[in-house]
Amino acid sequence: MRAPSLFEASPADAAWSVAQVTHLARQVVEQGIGPVWVRGEISGFKAYSSGHWYFTLRDADAQLRCVMWKSSTLRAGPAPVDGAEVFARGMPTVWEERGEFRLNVTDLLATTAIGAQQLELERIRKALERDGLLDPARKRALPPLSQRIAVITSVDGAALRDIITVSRKRWPAVELLVIGSRVQGEGAEDELVRALRIVNRLEAVDVCIIGRGGGSREDLAAFNAEAVCRALAEVRVPTISAVGHETDLSLCDYVADVRAATPSAAAELAVADRTAVLHRADSMGTRLASALRRRTRLAAERLARTADRMQASLQRLLADRRSRIERFGAQLDALSPLRVLARGYGVAQDADGRVLKRTADFVPGESFRLRITDGAITARTE
Repeated sequence: MRAPSLFEASPADAAWSVAQVTHLARQVVEQGIGPVWVRGEISGFKAYSSGHWYFTLRDADAQLRCVMWKSSTLRAGPAPVDGAEVFARGMPTVWEERGEFRLNVTDLLATTAIGAQQLELERIRKALERDGLLDPARKRALPPLSQRIAVITSVDGAALRDIITVSRKRWPAVELLVIGSRVQGEGAEDELVRALRIVNRLEAVDVCIIGRGGGSREDLAAFNAEAVCRALAEVRVPTISAVGHETDLSLCDYVADVRAATPSAAAELAVADRTAVLHRADSMGTRLASALRRRTRLAAERLARTADRMQASLQRLLADRRSRIERFGAQLDALSPLRVLARGYGVAQDADGRVLKRTADFVPGESFRLRITDGAITARTE
């Protein structure tokens, strides 16, 4: 293939197409290098259902994207894991569609060593574990109704937009305090530590979310840094780590009080759902009204039974009192002088009403009154 000369008159004729550049680059790389063995640490390994493997080989200074087709993976044995050090044999090439330099791997041999990055990760994990920062017992529960939430992430990333969208939908009145920070690359570790320390100076914060969207293991490296993990553990409010996608895990996920699969999931965990809260409130009101009706009905039934018992007791008391009065009346009536008079007796009384009981009380020639059962008559002593 002949590319137009840069010295030709027309810029349109002198310009190379993108396809021409990438195709020529592929030819130069493949013919100039040829098959090579590369030693490096596996990172971002992904095995697809098609049988192909995609991963990155890295060392302390550089990284190289790799692909291993199904025809080679079938005889490669068990799939490697992130952090393992390997020897990879393959053909350096350029993926023309993306203009990406990569290694088409045909053979993969383990060195039985652990890569430097994995060794550092294990050192940090053991240090955090030794200091109790990975202990599940120190995990704090999230508040049921958070009103002010601190969010640490990149102000330009999709993670922030997802958190805002989900939060506003679930609880429009929630207040989000965004603390911008780099989430990858040089300076990200220091900015994340600074942002976490700012949270402790904010007032009335209920929850802190720290996170970013998905990426390679190298992209998430800042969230494995020891300083970031320790700063996260020192945050005075419950924390949610939402680093990467569902399958991505970082040390911050283990240090935080709650791990969310994605930034959107973190917003769902931190912010109450207004619809669900209203539904619970309505349900609670219905249950309270039902309970009040039951209590009122039970009270009315108890009151009715009490009234019946009081009425029966009062009737028994009145009947007993009536019986006693009638008995006393009969006794009094039996002792009444009138009852004696009714049997044919009379009572003699002088003019002053004094009862004349003896013969000496009757003076001859004087009058007295004789009381009988139906009245009194005047009499005189002879």
